[in-house]
Amino acid sequence: MTKPHIIYTPGGAQGIGLGIAHTLLTDRYRVAITDIDKEALSAAAERLPRRENLLTLMADANNEAQVAASLEKTVSHFGQLNGIVHNAGIADPFHGPVEQLSLATWQAYLNTNLTGAFLCAKHGAAYLRPHGGSMVLMASSRAIQSEPDTEAYAASKGGIVALTHALAVSLGPDIRVNAVSPGWIEVGDWQKPSRQQPVEHRGIDREQHPAGRVGTPEDIAALTRFLLSKESGFITGQNFVADGGMTRKNDLRRVAAQPIKKAIK
Repeated sequence: MTKPHIIYTPGGAQGIGLGIAHTLLTDRYRVAITDIDKEALSAAAERLPRRENLLTLMADANNEAQVAASLEKTVSHFGQLNGIVHNAGIADPFHGPVEQLSLATWQAYLNTNLTGAFLCAKHGAAYLRPHGGSMVLMASSRAIQSEPDTEAYAASKGGIVALTHALAVSLGPDIRVNAVSPGWIEVGDWQKPSRQQPVEHRGIDREQHPAGRVGTPEDIAALTRFLLSKESGFITGQNFVADGGMTRKNDLRRVAAQPIKKAIK
């Protein structure tokens, strides 16, 4: 990297977002992270390397005024903006049966996971355009594969994938926009201290992934870094699934064990 790259990262204080911030700072990017959790922001500032290149800001990702203000502060502090990594969101996909899903909970998922990404694009595009910037929006493998009782989460992440290709067409060629859809990513040791958990995986947890293991924030960070870089200059409007192969796996052993029924005419 021949000149400083400035990256704005909502939801960068914990989990995947913190892993991304760590990787970028290690690679001498300058990074602004925003969050609504003061404890997490403080802990992130202590944990992350090259703190002279880090800016931490309190901001709610689905509050338009706060998003606009935090972007302005980022540019004022660093002088420019080269990329946005939208990672803010409600991480727990399970909300109970759809018959009992309240409208308020449904809207909370959409507001945080999807509207926040829209606000980043709306208020960040003008800063990115002069520098040929890039946006990376964090979706999920649940945008293309679901479990029961995850309708709000799946809809919000599916919306991210659709928003990605819409923005790519609208903002190109000046700005590239891509999505990353993580699968099972272990973030237990990337949380704020009061939420950190020991990392333990059973053999079955690893074996269900064709890659042979559960993912890490570093896996997602490496892909995100590539999508922010000029090396990915011919890539836009795409959704990259990073799930250790889970969405491509079909348990043929279970299928083969089922009796074959003859068609009745």
